Amino acid sequence: MSKVVVLTGAGGVLCSTLAKALAKKGHKIAVLDLKLEAAEQVANEINEAGGMAIGLVANVLEKESLKAAKKQVNAKLGPCDILINGAGGNHPLGTTSNPHLLEEDLQNTTEGFKTFFDLDSEGIQFVFNLNFIGTLLPTQVFAHDMVGKQGCSILNISSMNAFTPLTKIPAYSGAKAAVSNFTQWLAVHFSKVGIRVNALAPGFFLTDQNRTLLTNTDGSLTQRGQQIIDQTPMGRYGVPEDLISTTLYLCDDASSFVTGIVIPIDGGFSAYSGV
Repeated sequence: MSKVVVLTGAGGVLCSTLAKALAKKGHKIAVLDLKLEAAEQVANEINEAGGMAIGLVANVLEKESLKAAKKQVNAKLGPCDILINGAGGNHPLGTTSNPHLLEEDLQNTTEGFKTFFDLDSEGIQFVFNLNFIGTLLPTQVFAHDMVGKQGCSILNISSMNAFTPLTKIPAYSGAKAAVSNFTQWLAVHFSKVGIRVNALAPGFFLTDQNRTLLTNTDGSLTQRGQQIIDQTPMGRYGVPEDLISTTLYLCDDASSFVTGIVIPIDGGFSAYSGV
């Protein structure tokens, strides 16, 4: 049965792939992104392939922006049945330069060098808001359509950082831990009105946001990139298509008794002790 699926952050690599996969299953897709051009491009690709989609601008940190997008979704596609909260990301101001603090770091005057003590509170707040508040507000706006209906669900995007935090990125790790916790809370809160809530926890996927951190200009791996591959039993980064099957399952009635879970999709990263 065709459903109306709303995806935030859907102009990006991962969620645009999910949008296209859901469209192939016959669902009507609302592609939401902060950049209208990116959203419309994904929607056009879906429509050209025979699907049905609209591209809309929406800021997940502004409720009025989301309400305006919802009005267009309802008018053009109908009430929302499935929400995928895909908007998120990190920020350099919430990232330390080194994985461990050394005493000599306190005397490092290199421009841009950051210890834990140099982290910018506004940068950390931005990361937390983008990931957590950027999940909460779209849910407040679009879940209204789902109350009391059958076959509705919400899919959040957490991270393997939520299970075990990576070095250097405390803000992002903490924010994604909040998303996982919120997923469980929402699953309980919405359990009596027919809305299931689950989350994906992707491992390491190359995206526009992390490509320069994990790979060099010639395509070879950086030191951090190599560390990740060495800790991933399957020996590769994830590709966007690796998220499709789990997404389709969690959005389908086949998972009608599944709610409140966070599924790692990480090539075995979380299972490996390093020995």
